[in-house]
Amino acid sequence: MKRFALIGAAGYIAPRHMRAIKDTGNELVCAYDINDSVGIIDSLSPHSEFFTEFERFYDYAWRLKRNPTKALDFVSVCSPNYLHHPHITAALRLGCDVICEKPLVPTTVLLDDLALTERETGKRLWNILQLRHHQAIIDLKDKVQSQKHTHKREVELTYITSRGNWYMESWKGDQRKSFGVATNIGVHFYDMLHFIFGKLQCNVVHHSSAYKAAGYLEYENARVRWFLSIDQNDLPETVKCKQSTYRSITVDGQEIEFSEGFTDLHTISYQAILDGKGYGIEDARHCVETVEVIRSSTPVTSQNGEGHPLLTNLIR
Repeated sequence: MKRFALIGAAGYIAPRHMRAIKDTGNELVCAYDINDSVGIIDSLSPHSEFFTEFERFYDYAWRLKRNPTKALDFVSVCSPNYLHHPHITAALRLGCDVICEKPLVPTTVLLDDLALTERETGKRLWNILQLRHHQAIIDLKDKVQSQKHTHKREVELTYITSRGNWYMESWKGDQRKSFGVATNIGVHFYDMLHFIFGKLQCNVVHHSSAYKAAGYLEYENARVRWFLSIDQNDLPETVKCKQSTYRSITVDGQEIEFSEGFTDLHTISYQAILDGKGYGIEDARHCVETVEVIRSSTPVTSQNGEGHPLLTNLIR
């Protein structure tokens, strides 16, 4: 049984980490968040210590370190994106391996710094790249690799996840903290595309705003038109008033069904990490590079059929 701490216990994704810790047969020893809406802990790990001040959390973890039988083995980081780097480095220096949500960090410079901290501490950092464990994605990767084509596959990625007015008032609506829509809700899709279609060769942005982004990516084995949005007005008419999220991936005009099978992916990811088969810094480098370029790019008009169809609905 491994002993875990959790940073960011009140966040949206934290319950999946708590469940993964429990379902892999491990113990959540302590948790931290500046917010105290963490009642979910009662049903998953009722005996965990909880702190709303990082200094008290860190002091508690440091005192545990003095006793080999009580020291923490892992720290899971689910805090806001802009805090990932300091929280990861603090956890590594506690002598713990770290499991962090995506995006790991916003830039490759910070990625290199984390690699240095790994070497200094002798501990490992693991990134949750859960779509790599989704069976439909694994099947598609196998299909692409086994069926060699003379042409690149034509891919269309659409992800619309409606968010209310609260979103822009939260840290997620602050681009200095979330790093924007493409990074916050899109980074795992860019990792998925790299995982399936190989090395990225071209990265062009056609639209970028606080609520949505679109562009064109060309990989070794695919040409990808992508569109990401948190605006409910972008939902297709067929799903409006029925569901708040719409995911679609088509490959050469054929829809890839992957709407199901998401709930257990964190537990699968944790088990792979515990087995020493998780994804580390270098696995995450490609998607960090991708979103870094997207954030720094000036949008251009789409050409040669590279624009996503929903671009026609946008007013620049």
